[in-house]
Parts: sequence; structure tokens; C-alpha cells
Amino acid sequence: MQDKHYDIVIIGGGPVGMALALALRNSNLTVLLLEARGLPEKVDDERPLALSHGSYLILRRLGVWNMLSRHTPIQTIHISNKGFFGRTVLTTEDAGVPALGYVVNYHDLYRALYEATVENEIQYQTGVAVKTFSTDRHSGHVQYEHEGVEKDLTAKLLVLADGGRLSSQIEGIAYQTEAYDQWAIVANVKAEIQQTGIAYERFTSEGPVALLPSGDDFALVWTTSPENAKVILALNEAQFLQRLYNHFGDRLGRFVATGKRSGFPLALKYAISPTTQRIALVGNAAQTLHPVAGQGFNLGLRDAYELALELIAAASENKEVGALPMLARYRDRRRADSQGGRIFTDSLIKLFSNDNMLLGHLCGMGLTLLDNCPPMKRFVSRRMIFGSRG
Repeated sequence: MQDKHYDIVIIGGGPVGMALALALRNSNLTVLLLEARGLPEKVDDERPLALSHGSYLILRRLGVWNMLSRHTPIQTIHISNKGFFGRTVLTTEDAGVPALGYVVNYHDLYRALYEATVENEIQYQTGVAVKTFSTDRHSGHVQYEHEGVEKDLTAKLLVLADGGRLSSQIEGIAYQTEAYDQWAIVANVKAEIQQTGIAYERFTSEGPVALLPSGDDFALVWTTSPENAKVILALNEAQFLQRLYNHFGDRLGRFVATGKRSGFPLALKYAISPTTQRIALVGNAAQTLHPVAGQGFNLGLRDAYELALELIAAASENKEVGALPMLARYRDRRRADSQGGRIFTDSLIKLFSNDNMLLGHLCGMGLTLLDNCPPMKRFVSRRMIFGSRG
């Protein structure tokens, strides 16, 4: 069979892959999305996503934001360290933005991006099984199965937005990996005190526990050891709510209800280089971070948006799309942001998630100093929102 040829083939049609395709929609570049899963109606994922104000701006530019059925603004972030003096409160005034971020449901975002993809007539194939892919100096080659038919294609650039599942097939891509020996438990919970736009990040020796405003209630991201996670997931509802209250404290009163709970292990994983010959990595294929401070998805969305900018610039300047010089510009453009997000989240976990009393007191002092230094609060909050460029 003769190969079909595209400018860009995106392997991984989840939110980051769709965002990249949408960012290229008016570029005259030919784009194909390949997704292993089915249509969004079949996606059962209740994970909360904390979108930064920077991500909100990207989604608005992509025409996606108004398609979201639910989004809850974060006006304040309250940061504390259990058992130690000191806390920091970050506000919209500190960052100079109307909202620090928004909490959305993963499935809602997936669906909104898919609707925008269909509306913009982007080629999107679901239920795809990629068999092999390779590259040479001039193009990438993909062999895959779709609806029982073997297909082949070539592209000027292959973009992996699949979470890294196919990375073992890529020559020239190597990963650094570090397991955190922690799990994250996510659920929607109701407290006696209704949410008021405040997101709580409470550090403990086991790991951080975050309560994010979601509708009238809260989205929970509870980090703990693998052993404790198994116990917590096995508790009945009353036992779970009591254990959460004992762990978090009484700032929100008692917890009175919870939805479905799920858990997953946490690790730091990142590509030493997010590009190689005719291939670029974005999102979790480029880096997977700890969920503390909610940086991972926002970083991946910036990957997609800035790769699109490089591709559009190359095409408009009659430079070769997907060639090594273009990929080097993208890699250099993303280096500071990717490294900054990785170091920031990794440092928070290593500083706060331990039983060292001296380090705990020093962290508490650091939170107090940050809370009393407006220029530093602005610096920190804007980099959490917009990445390394602030």
C-alpha cells in the first residue's frame, strides 16, 4: 500500500495531543491525530485537573474554554506544613491575575477538546494500534492498525503525546526515572464548610494533601505511602472521611461525603532530550511530575502550544518543518520551563515529605518568610501560573 503523507502526525489524541492539533488549525499544515482509546464518551476519568491561569489563556485561544461545562476558579492558595509553625497564602492580587487557576474535571476537558477538534475538521482516528515507527533524515514512518486494516503513513514530524508508552522504540530518546514511593488518592469530597475559592495545599511527612475548590465542594488529591494508600482505598465511606479529617485537620469542619476513590503510584520521569530525528515529545511523554502544586498538565499544555508556534514559524519562513534546526529551537525554548517545573515539584516533595524535625521547622520558616515578602510571592505565583517566563 502506498504511504499517505502528512506534515504532522500526533500519536496520542488525549488533551495535550488535541491541543497541539488545534493550535495548528489555521497553519495550512496537514495534521493527523492517532488515538488508542475510543471516543470521549467512553472515557471514565473523574480526576480533577488544576489549570493555571496561563492554561486558561491557551484554552481560550484554542476556542475550547467556552465549551467546558464546569470550571471552578481558584482565588487563593493556602499552603501549610502539618505539625509546624508557618504558612503562606497566595492570592490573585499577589500574581496580578483575575484567578490563580481553575479546577476542571479531566473528562469534561477531554470532551471539550474533542468537540473543538471535530468542529475544526481535524483528522482524528480513534481505536488505533501503532505497530512500528521509525525515522530517517527526511521523514517519520508509522505502521498502525485501524478498524482491522493495516495502514502506513509518513510525516515530516512525528509528535509523541501518548504518555511515553512508545518511547522504547525511539532511538536517541532516554529517560531519567525516580520512584517517589508514594501514591496519590483522588476523590471528590464534601465538607461541612462550603468551598470559597480557596485551594489548600497541606504538607505532611507522608506527602502533601490538596483540597481544590470544585463546584460547591472539593476535589481531593491525597499523597501517602503505598501501604497507607491500600488501606485508605479499602476503607468504607465513614472510615475514609474520618481518616481524612484526622489527617487534614478541622479547617473545613467535618468531611460528610465522598465520591468514587481511585489511586495510582507516583514517579518522576523525564526525557533527557524531548527531541530526536523527526520526533518531538510533549506532555507526559516528555515529563511526568509529582502532582504537588498541579504543574504537570499545565507544563504539557505549554509544550504543545510552544511546539505549534515553532512549527507555524518554520512553515511561514519556508524553513523545513521537523528538521533538526527547528527541533533544536523547540528544545531550547522548552528547556528552562521543563527543568524549572521538574526541580520545583521534586524539591517540594524532598523538603516537606519527611520526618526531619529540623528541616520541618526550616520549611515553616521559609513559608513565613515567603508570606511576608510580596515581591517573592509574585515571583513564585507567576511562575506557577505561566512557567519559567513568569
